[in-house]
Amino acid sequence: MIRKIYRQKVTSRWEIIEKEIIDEVIFRTAKIRNRLMLELMARGGMRVGEVLKLRLKDIQDQKLTLQAPKSGKEREIVFIPQKVAERLRDYAKQVCKYPEDRIFPISYEAARMIVLKAGKLVGIHLRPHDLRRHSATFASRSGVPIEIVSKVILRHSNLSTTQSYLGTINDVEAIRWIDNIYG
Repeated sequence: MIRKIYRQKVTSRWEIIEKEIIDEVIFRTAKIRNRLMLELMARGGMRVGEVLKLRLKDIQDQKLTLQAPKSGKEREIVFIPQKVAERLRDYAKQVCKYPEDRIFPISYEAARMIVLKAGKLVGIHLRPHDLRRHSATFASRSGVPIEIVSKVILRHSNLSTTQSYLGTINDVEAIRWIDNIYG
């Protein structure tokens, strides 16, 4: 117990994958099911488990309702881009007979392998949560306030959790932001 109290806290930093690489990963994924799953994680900030639990009845235009999410709430809302929403709705109508049917009825391990294979197509090691981190970092670097990134995109209850997701800013990016603000 004493060792646990005094051990050094390890802060881990993940390598943030640039938007162009994520776009290429998605573009090169030919199977519509796999592409939609990647887009929901990368563009909607969804966890892989949330994607796998989606049902036909959870889709309402650009809003997806997550039943019994990780937060412990009864439900949460995910917002996705219009084009992704349209493709998801069309796909879901093809594969689901009933509103209660899961859109992606595969296992967590199968979904993980889909992401890993998609990354290999462009020569990177890609994990499902890398796509969620990308979603947060891309939004933040595009000027979205951290409160929106935290509460809407990632659906975190605490801002400090979101801050651990965001990549470090390099000098070039810092200069670009300063120029945008004051230039």
